Amino acid sequence: MRIKLYVLLLVLFNGVCIANAQNKYEREYRIKKSQFPKKALGYIQEKLEGAKRIKFYKETDSSKVSYEAKFKKDRLWYSIEFDDSGAMEDIEILIKPVDIPEDTFKKIEQYLTQKFTKYKIQRLQQQYPVMAIEATEKTVKNAFQNLMIPTINYELVISGREKETYEQFEILFDAEGNFVNIRKSLPPNYDHVLY
Repeated sequence: MRIKLYVLLLVLFNGVCIANAQNKYEREYRIKKSQFPKKALGYIQEKLEGAKRIKFYKETDSSKVSYEAKFKKDRLWYSIEFDDSGAMEDIEILIKPVDIPEDTFKKIEQYLTQKFTKYKIQRLQQQYPVMAIEATEKTVKNAFQNLMIPTINYELVISGREKETYEQFEILFDAEGNFVNIRKSLPPNYDHVLY
């Protein structure tokens, strides 16, 4: 009887952890260049020759703070994400559905139609995660060459309806279109708007 109780508690605890992990609310704020981590800023200034429209952001969610630099280079929109110490986490490129291999996109669409009664893709990004510290240079090279490698991910921001109301979600898929994770997103920050 005691073992069954422990197993039941373990299952309930894991269920609560998984449910909470899916509700990581993220908020993005535009910041000044001087508020960006110095280590990350030094890296950006060194590597991004020819980049245009560079903007800096701070992202906060329930578990961490990160920084993001967004820019346009060679007619593509990039964003590079750093942790609060200035270490690179990933590089993302804004893409369209036609930029994803057909079989991969079919798997992604299949997941979306099973999960939501209706959905609309708001933003689609190809993500190059940094796997190790020494791999940062290789990740930058792969991203700027826009290579289709097995370690990339696809990040979708969608407006989807599961029951009665639409909510915004951020969904991550691997290079083959397999589901990795999902989390709810907060709507954009409109604190700067005065009524």
